[in-house]
Amino acid sequence: MPENLLRTLDLTDAGRGGEAFDYRAAVPRATFDVEHAVEKVRPICQAVASEGTEALVRFAEQFDGVTPEHLRVPTHILAQCAEELDDELRAAFTESITRRRQVCELAEREVAAPTVTVAEGAHVAQRIVPVGRVGLYVPGGLAPLASSVIMNVVPAQVAGVQSIAVTSPPQKEFGGLPHPNILALCHILGIDEVYAVGGAQAIAMFAHGVTGLCERVDMVTGPGNIYVVAAKRLLRGLVGIDSEAGPTEIMILADETADPEHVAADLISQAEHDPMAGSVLVTDSPELAQQVQQATARQAAATRHAERVHTALTGEQSGIVMVRDLEQGLLVCDAYAAEHLEVQTRDAAQWAARVRNAGAIFVGPYSPVSLGDYSAGSTHVLPTGGCACHSSGLSVRSFMKAVHVINYSQAALMELADSVETFAMAENLPGHANAITVRRGADAQGEQA
Repeated sequence: MPENLLRTLDLTDAGRGGEAFDYRAAVPRATFDVEHAVEKVRPICQAVASEGTEALVRFAEQFDGVTPEHLRVPTHILAQCAEELDDELRAAFTESITRRRQVCELAEREVAAPTVTVAEGAHVAQRIVPVGRVGLYVPGGLAPLASSVIMNVVPAQVAGVQSIAVTSPPQKEFGGLPHPNILALCHILGIDEVYAVGGAQAIAMFAHGVTGLCERVDMVTGPGNIYVVAAKRLLRGLVGIDSEAGPTEIMILADETADPEHVAADLISQAEHDPMAGSVLVTDSPELAQQVQQATARQAAATRHAERVHTALTGEQSGIVMVRDLEQGLLVCDAYAAEHLEVQTRDAAQWAARVRNAGAIFVGPYSPVSLGDYSAGSTHVLPTGGCACHSSGLSVRSFMKAVHVINYSQAALMELADSVETFAMAENLPGHANAITVRRGADAQGEQA
């Protein structure tokens, strides 16, 4: 019989008497020390800011093992990659783009709120404005994620972003260019500003701009390794970011009705991303847990990336969490706040509707995470590391900002003048009060004097 890959954590007695229990601290999760990596990327980012293209070329040689002939990919190469696409792959790309754009346009587009009249002559409106220029990062490490092009570009386009640049690490295998599938998708989506730059130096290029090569951007989005994340943390403020994405993770809430082969396959699907990927099953069924152990060991041994999968499944971040019932399982899921949460239970839609914290929720036996990774129409750029308790995945709204527009008449201001002046003086800010006072008119000022 194959060995059990997933360790088991028994929480069936946790919180049984109604006492408080910290499920978030108890559930498996990988250690991801971004702050330590910040100090490693600081000199890289400083070098890009001061040296520009010279630093980018040097870091490509150092980290990617190749000297790109072109840091900015020529448009004819983008077109050539699109022309050489396999027909079936082109069809898959096109379907994914169509569905993602449809969801962006119909479900994610932010609509400006109507103007609110708070008093006669006193109007406040909220205007929604797209970010002016964004830099989109597409990973190219263990798995060059061409799908991330779609997930970043489509919502930015629907939001109305006027200037979009994409960057992905240069690949030795492709002569210093990013992966051809990434370049082909950029061409299909109408993006002609594409760079062969990866890692922290790519984030620095976008944040600082490089003279003669790349204008600085207002916002950087897209997942990457810990050094990309560290650069985003370091440069946040100089440039906007979407999130600090950590290792990918899947949690599956399942009962005895779930198919163990499905559950095992879905746990493995995320484990093949990265040795640090987290795969966690939460179940109240000991029988299912054992069946999943057996199926996971068998499927993992036969997969192409068996070593990577084995490392991820046996790591501290993965495991099977036993709960006494699905109510407790729901507490575990909300505490964990998974990037991807699958609900494979009886009445799955009802249980899924009660989940508060998850990047994306996949309901029932025929909605695996792999579907969302590519062609469901949803985003796959999602919050990790428990951040789904306060953050959302990348969407049209991520590329838009709200601007309040305040328009008061003289009469409306005067009606509120005493209140504002009183408030300002209570905060010891007489200049604030005076900005109201000077608008009262000469007679009013004379009376106050």
